[in-house]
Amino acid sequence: MTMPVMEPDLDAATLRSWARAIDDGPFSSLCWGERIAFDNPDSLTLLGALAAWTDRVQLVTTVIVPQLHDPVLCAKALATGDMLSGGRLTVGFGIGGRHEDYRAVGADTMTQSIAGMAERVAIMRRVWAGEKVTESVLPVGPPPARAGGPPLLVGTIGAKTVRRAAAWADGLAGTTMDLDVAKQGELFDVARQAWAQAGKPAPHLATSFWFALGPAEAARDQVRRHLLRYMNWIPAEFVEAVAPKTGWAGDEDALAAVLREFAAIGTDEIHLIPTSADLDQLRRVADVVADLG
Repeated sequence: MTMPVMEPDLDAATLRSWARAIDDGPFSSLCWGERIAFDNPDSLTLLGALAAWTDRVQLVTTVIVPQLHDPVLCAKALATGDMLSGGRLTVGFGIGGRHEDYRAVGADTMTQSIAGMAERVAIMRRVWAGEKVTESVLPVGPPPARAGGPPLLVGTIGAKTVRRAAAWADGLAGTTMDLDVAKQGELFDVARQAWAQAGKPAPHLATSFWFALGPAEAARDQVRRHLLRYMNWIPAEFVEAVAPKTGWAGDEDALAAVLREFAAIGTDEIHLIPTSADLDQLRRVADVVADLG
């Protein structure tokens, strides 16, 4: 389950309630995404709070864009979060789709590439391995809870990025706009083949989609309103055009059926993305997940 970090008018009480409810529920992971030029909470600051508010659930960044951060400071922050959570952190890294976020922090948009991401991941791996990345008395710490650092996922929908990420990632944190199960299965096959060719264990295969539970028309409108707010870098008329077929909207039985379809293609995990901060949506999904076992 993803935190409602892209919803308006958030406060600490709402975020804490969601985190604790996710931790209490049947969910395997608690996820949250990153934006800069938006009013969502800072991802790395939130990591510390989530580590304190939860005890059980895996904490998954979906995703952090490493080119928006100094890689050594980012590695230090993530290692701190891994330590505070007792080794419950999994890091999703992605290139990011918005130039405005790069410009907001003075990052070079020319680094918005697979190579730019991989270069920074390599520096972070060195920090987590305890190497000195500069002439210093001690290496940059703290050491992460797990030797070598937290598991890494690549956030992408592209086969080329998946293949290149096999060199450093432990799995895939994908997304599906239209819930095309067959297409997602094809990308999973690409990942399986790339990891096998790299001589690595089978990758962790995850995907995500927006959801709204309720009567069909109201639920679909909830997704639409969320997309118009979230996709504010895209002209509204284009968002309106794709909104009817983006994400998922419906009742509990229909959600259970969709989750079974993704399970059938070997999906290890689905990171559900809420389109409301209403805790009732979370509780209803928790019941669905619990019934599925």
